[in-house]
Amino acid sequence: MKKVLFAALVLCLCGIAAVFLARRHNALPPLIDQPRLAPGVTMQDVSFYSQALKRQMPYRVFLPAKLAAGQKLPVVYLLHGNGGSFWNWSNYSDVAKYAAVENKGGLILVMPQGDSSYYMNAALKPDDKYEDYLVNDLTADVEARFPAAKSREGRAMVGVSMGGYAVVKLALSRPDLFVFAGAISPAIDVPSRRFTIRRADQYWRFKTIFGEWGSESRRSHDPFILVQSANPAGTPYIYLTAGEQEALLEPNRRFASRLKDRHFAYEFHTKPGGHDWNEWDAQIPGCFEALLKHLNRQS
Repeated sequence: MKKVLFAALVLCLCGIAAVFLARRHNALPPLIDQPRLAPGVTMQDVSFYSQALKRQMPYRVFLPAKLAAGQKLPVVYLLHGNGGSFWNWSNYSDVAKYAAVENKGGLILVMPQGDSSYYMNAALKPDDKYEDYLVNDLTADVEARFPAAKSREGRAMVGVSMGGYAVVKLALSRPDLFVFAGAISPAIDVPSRRFTIRRADQYWRFKTIFGEWGSESRRSHDPFILVQSANPAGTPYIYLTAGEQEALLEPNRRFASRLKDRHFAYEFHTKPGGHDWNEWDAQIPGCFEALLKHLNRQS
């Protein structure tokens, strides 16, 4: 009996420690929702029914407080990381200011809920159609509900970690969707990670999402494979970053080299820091400076 109680106590303490560390690195939603608003910006939370997922899904929006009649604004979809929430971008970064009209006309910033899906249609879980939810259901709801531009030239995506992976993958496999792809510390190598005892749980989760090791499904989700056949001339502009102290620096450097070899339109930047919102927030100004150069405000 004592051994059982001791084991339960250990598991409980490990769980508490895991939650503490995750929150410390901003991997989980905040305990209290405290968005960082900006002057001239308003916020709305939306819940809508996704046909792809067969359930209600939430998203958050920043947009200018004042809009001219008939005005259509470019839309930037902001994708959170693994274990995160649609709250993350608004609570951990100062991205709200880019929605203001004073900032070159204003933007609509859309922050969807992605759970831990990598925003992909799960290969071994047919009901988890997160890519269809993102590129079909969500965009349709945003464009019906808000004064949003409806062309490729008026759409961009920016993601951190898991969200950064999705942005790169979609830029290569669905280049018709948006004109700019901002990938901040993208988990670029997840489909190619092999089984290890230390990351056994991760391996099985990735198998569910990307398919069996060596399968065509797995290959079709791998940016290092997709970049070999994607058309550089038709691919969105790719803005790639990584922190100098994070484990994802090396695979991102390798991927940037592939982009260079095949003459994609891209840029790659590093900054001191690790895989967390401190480093990601520091990368946002450079990313949005490039983004604003590529969006068409007449869409």
